[in-house]
Amino acid sequence: MTVLLIALGAALGAPLRYLTDRAVQARHDSAFPWGTLTVNVAGSFVLGFLVALPANGGAMAFAGTGLCGALSTYSTFGYETVRLVEDGARFYAVLNAAGSVVAGLGAAFCGMLVAQAVTL
Repeated sequence: MTVLLIALGAALGAPLRYLTDRAVQARHDSAFPWGTLTVNVAGSFVLGFLVALPANGGAMAFAGTGLCGALSTYSTFGYETVRLVEDGARFYAVLNAAGSVVAGLGAAFCGMLVAQAVTL
């Protein structure tokens, strides 16, 4: 049952990642990967929220592992950062690496705060 919940969450998260990435990136005329940053920060927020609830095993499998796992994308983040370096956009590469880590951690923390606020 857990594997099915993960697969269902991933089936929702992967197209959501693609559509969000394309929609955000289409609004920016820049080499900076705004779409990937957006989905990674959103995934971090949701996962922080779930962890602080705490979510039960089924909810965590569906939303935490499945949805957030497919929504956020470390491999694309890595690829785009390397691509920025190869294209000579070193400032954007450093900004992407540092900004993604700081924003992701901040979003997870904010998600935890929101979860604590709604469970009071």
